[in-house]
Amino acid sequence: MVSEIIVKARAAQRQWEKLPYGEKAKKLKKAARFLGRSVDEIARVIHEDNGKLALDALATEVLPAILAMDFYIKNGRKFARSRAIKGRSLLMFNKTSRTVFKPYGVVGIISPWNYPFAIPFSEVIMALLAGNAVILKTASVTPNVGRMIARIVADADLPEGLFAYVEMPGKEAGPAFIEGGIDKLFFTGSTATGRELMALATPRLLPLVLELGGADAAIVRADADLDRAAAGLIWAGFSNAGQSCGGVQRVLVHRSVFALFLEKLRGLTENLHEGVDMGPMTTLKQKQTVQRQIDACLAKGAKIAAKSQSTEDGNLMPAMILTDVTDDMPIMREEIFGPVLAVISVNDDEEALRIANSSAYGLTGSVWSRNRRAARLLAARVNAGAVMINDHLMSHGLAETPWGGFGDSGLGKTHGEFGFREMLKAQVVVDDFLPAVKRNLWWQPYSERVYAGIRAIVELLTGGLLSKIKALPSVLRIFFRYWEK
Repeated sequence: MVSEIIVKARAAQRQWEKLPYGEKAKKLKKAARFLGRSVDEIARVIHEDNGKLALDALATEVLPAILAMDFYIKNGRKFARSRAIKGRSLLMFNKTSRTVFKPYGVVGIISPWNYPFAIPFSEVIMALLAGNAVILKTASVTPNVGRMIARIVADADLPEGLFAYVEMPGKEAGPAFIEGGIDKLFFTGSTATGRELMALATPRLLPLVLELGGADAAIVRADADLDRAAAGLIWAGFSNAGQSCGGVQRVLVHRSVFALFLEKLRGLTENLHEGVDMGPMTTLKQKQTVQRQIDACLAKGAKIAAKSQSTEDGNLMPAMILTDVTDDMPIMREEIFGPVLAVISVNDDEEALRIANSSAYGLTGSVWSRNRRAARLLAARVNAGAVMINDHLMSHGLAETPWGGFGDSGLGKTHGEFGFREMLKAQVVVDDFLPAVKRNLWWQPYSERVYAGIRAIVELLTGGLLSKIKALPSVLRIFFRYWEK
């Protein structure tokens, strides 16, 4: 079935690619208007499918999607435009080069259940504006969100087959997309599944963009605004019930403010209200997985420093602060996809940096400080694809910023100019502008004169002043070879 869908998509894409950018953007503006009219309905569908609060759905999914749609429609033409390559050498003075961008063809997108709307939506829009066809598969536990995306795209009145939404088991989607002949795959999900998809893609050398897991660290310096840091990290750790790959997991606090900061976190955590400030986990399976990880930490000596009030019925799970954690605990080594923060005392920036960079993951991070210069220097040393100063997690909502991590957090970028370019193949076109040229200097027939002339060019490029002066006669003699028959 998927292979047949891809065949139809490829036929539609050939015609879509030929349309001027303005025509593509005009069609997608229809979808943008539908999106704007349906904000409350979309937030409700996300809430019902995923479990997150309607406010979380509105602020972290619907609003970013609206911003993304506006940004890519306005800037996609610039991102896809061919451009001259500057800086050619003296040896190649007669050559001009341009980079030309071409769509891949049929792009496959497999998206997760934690942000079932915002994550795939921007990728779909970028892919279409770049001239591709799209096959979208959303998570099986959030099918109504996938259907909502399909409704929005359908309002753009695209060529038949250009966009297709498919529902199938997650384990089948990757193999079906790859074997069916897609030209590039975008996957957001677990690191383990990302590795499996890489192995499947290898025989075809199929390009992939993988947005995988995270175990993000926040560094709270002694000079931080502790009230802002505490409030921001509570949100980054516990919004969406902690089910954010770019949410904070390890909080590294300078020892001089550790006790005070922990007290602030405790007060905020214990005052979170179930159903008002935090919703349930999306699935019972995920809740059970997180509980096993917490139990493993507690068995090794971790302490619960704070806990929100929760009935723990069904998929509900309390927010939790752990202290006395050690390097061998899951909270320090694994991704914990739930509402759990580890708070750790550190002696200085160097110790904080060592712990932050000890993880195999490198998705996002943050530095909290009133000293902007010190914060920027420290942020530059954090091994993560996105680092925020005095904030965390929210950069995914900035359409203009690239999103993607290092290490086990994945490959490639989504969002921004870098993300848009992932939807395009780069081609270089080299042109010789000299009139009536018969041959390049290095073409046959070879001779001592040719060798001496090219050797003189090397001397002209690399030698000292005297050597360059001596090389000039040989360079001039070889120069006229361009027009020799």
